[in-house]
Amino acid sequence: MFNSHNFDKKKFKKSVEDNVRVLFRRSIEEADKQQIFQAVCYTVKDTIIENWMETQQACDEQNPKIVYYMSMEFLMGRALGNNLINLCEYKEVKEALEEMGIDLNMVEDQEPDAALGNGGLGRLAACFLDSLATLGYSAYGCGIRYRYGMFKQKIRDGYQLEVPDDWLRDGNPFELRRRDLKKEVKFGGFVKVETDKDGRNKFVQEGYQSVNAVPYDMPIVGYGNGIVNTLRVWDAEPVECFQLDSFDKGDYKRAVEQDNLARNIVEVLYPNDNHYAGKELRLKQQYFFISASVQEAVEKYLRHNDDIKKFAEKNVFQLNDTHPTVAIPELMRVLMDDHGLSWDEAWEVTTHTCAYTNHTIMSEALEKWPIELFSRLLPRIYQIVEEINRRFCLHIQEKYPNQPDKMRNMAIIYDGQIRMAYLAICAGYSVNGVARLHTEILKKRELKDFYDMMPQKFNNKTNGITQRRFLLHANPLLADWITDHVGPDWVTDLPKIEGIKVYADDKKAQSEFMNIKFKNKQRLAEYILEHNGIEVDPRSIFDVQVKRLHEYKRQLLNILHVMYLYNKIKAHPEMDFYPHTFIFGAKAAAGYRIAKLTIKLINSVAEVINNDASINGKLKVVFIEDYRVSNAEIIVAAADVSEQISTASREASGTGNMKFMLNGALTIGTMDGANVEMAEEMGKENMFIFGLSADEVIDYEKNGGYNPMDIFNSDQEIRDVLTQLINGFYAKDDPDRFRDLYNSLLNTQSTNKADTYFILKDFRSYVKAQEEVEKQYKDTALWAKKAIINTASAGKFSSDRTIREYVDEIWHLDHVKLDKKKK
Repeated sequence: MFNSHNFDKKKFKKSVEDNVRVLFRRSIEEADKQQIFQAVCYTVKDTIIENWMETQQACDEQNPKIVYYMSMEFLMGRALGNNLINLCEYKEVKEALEEMGIDLNMVEDQEPDAALGNGGLGRLAACFLDSLATLGYSAYGCGIRYRYGMFKQKIRDGYQLEVPDDWLRDGNPFELRRRDLKKEVKFGGFVKVETDKDGRNKFVQEGYQSVNAVPYDMPIVGYGNGIVNTLRVWDAEPVECFQLDSFDKGDYKRAVEQDNLARNIVEVLYPNDNHYAGKELRLKQQYFFISASVQEAVEKYLRHNDDIKKFAEKNVFQLNDTHPTVAIPELMRVLMDDHGLSWDEAWEVTTHTCAYTNHTIMSEALEKWPIELFSRLLPRIYQIVEEINRRFCLHIQEKYPNQPDKMRNMAIIYDGQIRMAYLAICAGYSVNGVARLHTEILKKRELKDFYDMMPQKFNNKTNGITQRRFLLHANPLLADWITDHVGPDWVTDLPKIEGIKVYADDKKAQSEFMNIKFKNKQRLAEYILEHNGIEVDPRSIFDVQVKRLHEYKRQLLNILHVMYLYNKIKAHPEMDFYPHTFIFGAKAAAGYRIAKLTIKLINSVAEVINNDASINGKLKVVFIEDYRVSNAEIIVAAADVSEQISTASREASGTGNMKFMLNGALTIGTMDGANVEMAEEMGKENMFIFGLSADEVIDYEKNGGYNPMDIFNSDQEIRDVLTQLINGFYAKDDPDRFRDLYNSLLNTQSTNKADTYFILKDFRSYVKAQEEVEKQYKDTALWAKKAIINTASAGKFSSDRTIREYVDEIWHLDHVKLDKKKK
C-alpha cells in the first residue's frame, strides 16, 4: 500500500476513507475522533502486516537464533505515533491528514496507553523490543494481555483513587488474535508417577484445573529497516466456555465458573498481594504466561529443527527480574515430560537457554513463595524445583564443607520459602545488573556468596532508552534542531549526537536551544491548565520528579524541601527567589499506605501554596494525575531540572534520568544507579550532586551511627517543617493525618529504624544543591551551555547500545536479512 521509500498520499487518504466506511458505515465527515483514529490505524497496519509477513518469512528461511524477552510488564505507550516514526512516515501522514482536515495530534490523543505495564521495568522492556527490531534481530516479547492494567489513577480530594484502566474498551487496532496457537495451562491437582514401556518414570498431572492461553500479537516495528518483531501477550480463556447443563439446572454460578477462573488471571497487573488470595493470583499469572510462552517456543523450534537437545543453540530466554523465573522448571518439565529427555539432558538445555536480569538491590524485593502455596498450585513444577535445590545444595556442601552459613545464604528452598532469584542464578548462564554501581553492589553484598561461587555468570548491562520515542517523537522541535546541526544518523546511532557539543558556547545555538525548551514548557503549561486547572509560568524553573512512588525514590524529601522553601518565603517575603514550579507524577501501589499518604501530602501542600496570593506565584506545586508514557513524553521535553534523588545504593539504574538528560534537563541527584555513569559522560560540573554516597549509606546500615533525632533537635528549620506534618498546617481538619510520615522519619512510636532512607541526613546537602540550581539558572548562557552538554553526552544511554551488549556478550543472535528487492 505504501512504504518508507514510496509513500502514496492519494492511496493513503483513500484507505482511511474506505476504512471509516467499512468499519463504521460512515463517511469521513460523519466519523467521530475515535473512528478516525481506528481508520488511520488500520491503514497503517496494512503496511505493517506486509513487513511483518516478510520478516516472518525471512526468519522461517534463515532460522536465526531467537531471544524471548519474558516480562510481567511492557509499558509500551501509544502505538500509532511510534509506528509512524519507525516506518519513517510520520511527516508524510501528518501532511496527508492535514489535507483531509484532520490533525494527527488529535488522532494520536484518541489512543489510550496500552495498560500492559507500570514502571521502569516495563518501560525498559518496551525500549529493548524497539531496539531489537531496529537492529534487525529476531525477538519475541512475552507477557500478559491485562484487561485493566494496574489501574488508572484518579486524584480525589488529594488522595489516589484506583479505577480500572479500560484501555481495550474500543479494541486495539494493532493486535492480532492467534487462537491457532492456544496452549493449555494447568493448575493444582496432583502428580501421578507411571512407568513407560522402557521402564522410565513418567510424571502425569491429574485432578487439575486448566485454562487456555490465547496469544494476541502486537507488531514491534524496527526503524526504517522493514523488520517487524512481535510482542506476544497472552489472554486467558476457559477450556469449557459455558456449562449449559448447570445453567439449565439453575446453577448459574457453576455455569460460568471456568470463565471466571480464566478472567481473574488476566484482569489486572500486580494484584494486591497483602492477602493469600492475592499471592495465589500473582503466582498463577506468572506461571500462566510463562507456561504458554515456553510451550510455544519449543513447538516453534520443532517446526524448523529436529533435535530438541540443540534447543539452546537457537533460543534464549531472558528473564526480566524474578517474575518469569518459573520458566526454568517449566522448560525442564516440557523437555522431560513432553519430549522424553533425561534430567541431565534437560538441565544441559535449560542452563544454556535461560539468562537472568536482576533489577533490585533490596533483598526484601527478591521474590519468595511459600512452599505450601507453590506446591499446591504447581505440584509438578514444585517437584522439579525441589530436585534442582537438592542437587544445588549437594554442590554447595561439596564446595564449602562445614560452612552452614553458605547453605542458609544460598539454598533455593529455605525456611519454608522458595527463593526465586536464587533459582534464576543457579540455573541461568548469565546474571546481569542494570548499572555498574548496581552490579558491583550485587557482587559485593546482596549476592556475594553466589558471585564468589560462580563469578563467570555475573556481568553488567547498563540500561538505555530509545531515542526514537523519547526524542524524535516526544520532542520534534529539538529533534529537528539536532538533525539540522549534525544530520539524522543519531536516530539509529545516538553517540552521533555528541556533535552538538561544539555549539555549547555558541550564543545563537544557546538561544535556539532554550527557545525550544520554552516552547515545550508552554506545551506542558497548557496540559497542566487543562488537566489540573492550575496556571503555571513557563518562565519559572520547571523542577520535575516523575516516577513510581516508593520511599527509596524519596518524593518525601522533595516535598519537604518545598515546604521548607515556602516557610522561607513567608518569613522573608523580600528575599530574592527565582520562581519555581515543582511538578510531581507518580502512582503508588494500591496496598502501599505510606506511598499513598505521600501523594496526599504533595496535594495538600499544593493546595496551600497554590492558593496563597501573598507569595506572588514564586512557588507552584503540581501533581500530574495518572502518570504514563504519553504524558511523560510531554513532561520530559519541558523539564529544566530532573529530580533523581533516590537513597544512594537503592536505585538499580533508573531510565527516567536518561530521558531527561537526552532532552536537555539538568539532573539534581545522588550518586546512585546510572547517575554515576551519566556524571562520567557529561562531567560532574553539569549535574547537581548531593547526599551520602552508596558506601556511606551501606556503612550506616551495617554499623549504625545515625540518629535523625539529632538533626531534629539541632536544626530549627527542619524541625519547623516536620512539625507542620503534625500540627494541622497542611491538614486543618485532621492534624494527625500525616503522623505516620512524621513517625517514619523520627521513630517516635515504633521499634523500627528511623529515617530508613536518610531523608533528614541528606536534607541540608539537598538544600545547598537546590540553591546552586537557582543560582546557575539565573545565568542563562551558563544554563544553556550545560543543557546542550547534557543532550550531547547522552549517546551512551541508548537502548541500542544496551542491546548490542546483550547480543555480543549474552545472547549471540544472528541478524535477520530481508530480501532487498522485495523491500
